[in-house]
Amino acid sequence: MLAGASAQAPAQTSPSAPASLNARLAGDIAQVHDPAIIRQGDSWYLFTTSQAGAGKGLIHIRTSTDLAKWTRAAPVFAEMPVWVKDAVPGAAGIWAPDVHFAGGEYRIYYSVSTFGKNRSAIGLVTTPSLDNPVWTDKGPVLRSSQKDDFNAIDPNVFDDAQGRQWLAFGSFWSGLKLVRLDPKTGLRSAEDTKVHAIARRPSPGAIEAPFVIRRGDFYYLFASFDFCCRRAASTYYTMVGRSKDPTGPYLDLKGKSMMDGGGLLVLHAELDRSKRFVGPGHVAILREAKQDYIVYHAYDTQRSGVPTLRIQPLGWTDDGWPVAL
Repeated sequence: MLAGASAQAPAQTSPSAPASLNARLAGDIAQVHDPAIIRQGDSWYLFTTSQAGAGKGLIHIRTSTDLAKWTRAAPVFAEMPVWVKDAVPGAAGIWAPDVHFAGGEYRIYYSVSTFGKNRSAIGLVTTPSLDNPVWTDKGPVLRSSQKDDFNAIDPNVFDDAQGRQWLAFGSFWSGLKLVRLDPKTGLRSAEDTKVHAIARRPSPGAIEAPFVIRRGDFYYLFASFDFCCRRAASTYYTMVGRSKDPTGPYLDLKGKSMMDGGGLLVLHAELDRSKRFVGPGHVAILREAKQDYIVYHAYDTQRSGVPTLRIQPLGWTDDGWPVAL
């Protein structure tokens, strides 16, 4: 059963965004994990994994009109989608959403799995508007099982310069992967079913949560290294590589491939000036007309390691590398 009400067409205005945010973040910003973000009209919408309280295990939504103060809205799902019981037995929650606007609708991709196993699936739910949404679950997009060397969770969707649509995904196992989608439906392409490998790390190094953007002549792959979900003991950090082709190879500043564990450091606990937040990762990149932002969760050591929303401006060097400001 899905939560929802009436819908309206998305507005296309472009509100101005503040230049600095972390010190001003307020409202419902704790128990925020795996944030995905998009703007509709004068509001931003944040989709997250819920880890505690009412609606645990569902996709929570938060809204803001200034990117600083956040208010909780109704979750996407009122209960687990019916297809999950057979597709992923034992799945108790929905993880790591992504949001993408295409085909006149907002498409929310979500993960269902059992922790530590790769019997997983990525599902799709859509709505014409985020203001009073009407949700329609489209079922599974991609599945993985013990026969596969990948884990079908942590989805991220992006479009390439040729108008093709891609789904990046992956957590642990043999690393991050990429498959084609059908832009008309948001489901997996029937014409191109190849699974591309785009990043991995030698065991026991952990890698997950890809996020890809196109900027200029390059595609940039952001990924989370090491371990989340351990509160103040979390060791997550964020790396990036770039490629002129969406399927890679993604290289770092020194030319090392992310297929060989390469990457340029973007976020790390040691870079936090307050020394308060650790394990920064599972990023989303918000692209506004005048400023890019890197949106992520980190664990607040002053509040028993609760996962907390963080938003920083994202700058770019003269030679085209991202820098969290």
